[in-house]
Amino acid sequence: MPQTDPTYAPADLTPATWGRRILALVVDWVACLAVVEGLVAVGVFAGNPNGLGTMGLFVVESAFFTALKGGSFGKLLTGVRVVRHDDPSRPVSLLRAVLRSVLVALLVPPLLTFDGRGLHDLAAGTRTVAV
Repeated sequence: MPQTDPTYAPADLTPATWGRRILALVVDWVACLAVVEGLVAVGVFAGNPNGLGTMGLFVVESAFFTALKGGSFGKLLTGVRVVRHDDPSRPVSLLRAVLRSVLVALLVPPLLTFDGRGLHDLAAGTRTVAV
């Protein structure tokens, strides 16, 4: 049985505000755009893959850090964490994090909510909380 970390999730599981969620998304997007621009500048990518390159990097960065640390770079910076809905003391699996990140990249699911959770959170079995 995997070890659980009681400090992984906040005790009250207060849903993150829309302001924090949007700020986290903006931070992530700008960071990913900067990395892609840097890779284009040094010649790793030919042409201008900014849109798809940035989106691809966002999905990878968001999924990886969510599975590893409980949130993307932007979420961790803005005090937001993604936890499992069924057991907030356990980390989100990489598969759930990838599903969630792909749905966030589509932009529509995060805007539609039910019970303080976006459709991306419902599909992945997660919730976004303030820490």
